[in-house]
Amino acid sequence: MSAIQIVCAVAVPLLWGYQFVVIKVGVTEFPPLFFLALRFLAIALLLVPFVKTPTRRQLGHIAAISLFLGGLNFGLFYVGLGLGSGSMSAVAYQLATPFTVLLAWPLLAERPSPTTSAGVALAFVGVVVLAAGPGLSANVLPLLLVVGAAFAFAVSNVLTKRHGPFDPLMLTGWSSLLTVPQVMLTSLLVEHGQLGSLVAADGRGWLALAYTIFIGGIVGFGLWFWLIARCSMSRVAPFGLLLPVFAVTSSVLFLGDLVTPQLIAGGLLAIIGVALTQVRPGLRPIRA
Repeated sequence: MSAIQIVCAVAVPLLWGYQFVVIKVGVTEFPPLFFLALRFLAIALLLVPFVKTPTRRQLGHIAAISLFLGGLNFGLFYVGLGLGSGSMSAVAYQLATPFTVLLAWPLLAERPSPTTSAGVALAFVGVVVLAAGPGLSANVLPLLLVVGAAFAFAVSNVLTKRHGPFDPLMLTGWSSLLTVPQVMLTSLLVEHGQLGSLVAADGRGWLALAYTIFIGGIVGFGLWFWLIARCSMSRVAPFGLLLPVFAVTSSVLFLGDLVTPQLIAGGLLAIIGVALTQVRPGLRPIRA
């Protein structure tokens, strides 16, 4: 990976890590799935009129990506985060990285090198150390929802790599447009108070929505899709393990969480592990 690609690969989990606090604020002001539908609707309205229209073949692939990335990944994640804690969600969501590397091996013929595997393992140990902290929720349901979201995100990563490359903004805009009816219909079926939340939400709720649209959505996923198009998944996916470090840091800064030995040790292990994945090429093609 080039220097600019590494910078972007670190920037994405940074933006998404701080988004954990933002989403936690947002889902207290709006029903979670309705909040998600507003996010995708705004992104689609901002991008679709200004990007290329996908071909018929691309549209089918984008529809599949939208199902796993938008409907399942974000749907399960927003509901799980609304029910559980931000720290628990940040840790559980890191299963997306091993899920992605695992799926990329048979589906993309991307076999990780021993160094990459060791880096992923070390970074995952860091995540486990973070999970050992005393402030995490033991609620099983939100944990399972977030794990399901992590698996759906891994599937969307592999689909994006397999059927791409896509223009990042075109993929972001059109996948958002196709996600809106999925999450809006689900919201109407299982939630209530959607219209009332539009009136009752305060400035914090609307700022949270704006962050998820512009920073976490357009900028974050634009960079992520750009990286997927140019790098192997075994190189890009390990950077996702930095997300809990930034998520917990944002909780310390904005929610008053304490800095614990588990936070320091886990964060260092995760950072060292991700750095280790960049020591040598992490892709070795499978030979027949």
